[in-house]
Amino acid sequence: MAAGLTAGCTADVAGSGRHGASATAVPASTPAPVPTLGGHQAGVTLPQPAQGNLLLVVADLGTTVSAGPLLAELGATVRTLTDGTDPRLLGLAPGDLTVTVGVGPRLVRAAGAKLPGATDLPRFSRERIAPGARGGDLLIQICASDPLVVPVAAAALLDRAGDRVHERWRQSGRRGTNVPVGAELAAPRNLLGFIDGIVGPHTAAEQRRDLWLTGPSAVAGGTLAVVRRMELDLPRFAALSVAEQEAVFGRRRASGAPLSGGAVASGPDLGAKTPDGRYLVPANAHVRRAHANVVGAGLMLRRSYSIDEPAPGLLFISFQNDLRTFTATLTHMDAADALLDFTTTTASGTFLILPGFDRQRPLGVGLFGVQG
Repeated sequence: MAAGLTAGCTADVAGSGRHGASATAVPASTPAPVPTLGGHQAGVTLPQPAQGNLLLVVADLGTTVSAGPLLAELGATVRTLTDGTDPRLLGLAPGDLTVTVGVGPRLVRAAGAKLPGATDLPRFSRERIAPGARGGDLLIQICASDPLVVPVAAAALLDRAGDRVHERWRQSGRRGTNVPVGAELAAPRNLLGFIDGIVGPHTAAEQRRDLWLTGPSAVAGGTLAVVRRMELDLPRFAALSVAEQEAVFGRRRASGAPLSGGAVASGPDLGAKTPDGRYLVPANAHVRRAHANVVGAGLMLRRSYSIDEPAPGLLFISFQNDLRTFTATLTHMDAADALLDFTTTTASGTFLILPGFDRQRPLGVGLFGVQG
């Protein structure tokens, strides 16, 4: 609506010029396609920064459904959607559309009880999760810069799956305007006004160490995702002074710089104190309680999307190659993190993001084969 009004106003202004010249519409540039085939699925580290619009669908497979053929078909549909040849796109250009598929612990255990991703996510405090919003067999993450492409792609994928899957829940989200946070890195603001996702395994070495799975070929090149939908108590947070809000996060609201000083991307100096002996980064600040060195865990690649339905909040997604990275971090946060006082989790699950695929090696073939 806003874009249409802007275009209309521009045309009116141009048309009212001295010589009555008419405006020429300037088509919006189409984002570059993101490679779909390869060793890793798209939608985790690529593109960078992440697209602005997301739809997450969590579903279960029917008890008699074979996962292998279903995943292979979904992978084939992902290819036709992202290359723009699927008629179910209804003429829309896919642009930078990415689709990322994961499977839940029940399906992983069926393939191997000791495989990464076979463990369910434990329960934590500050949760109010209905049974249908906890866990699940199948995760489909759909992202694009064009908000119209996202639900159309979801409809095509679910049409391909048919009655073999039963949807549990879905969530749309969007990312705020990106803010530069370091060399070739940008992160968006969240609904609380703070820059979100500054820390993560950004370099290739960090991603090899903390993000991508190695080991069995069936999972090598994949990763583990944790999904959490959280309601935020926006009125209570907004009632705090800016200084109090910054103490909750441990960072400056305007710049994202740590309260201990330094650049946005620099790690906080957790030992820095004021002349009277107070920590510059408070003991219960989020950046301290979630700090990888304090927790004793690896780094998470974190993606947060702002949501306004069913209530204002965040859809949090983290990618890591060890589920303990998330569970140890949240356990440490649960004890004293000031940010959690403003959150209530209403949906949760963990999924093995399958390794990448190509035309010779279908999606999920390493774990499940393709024979029905």
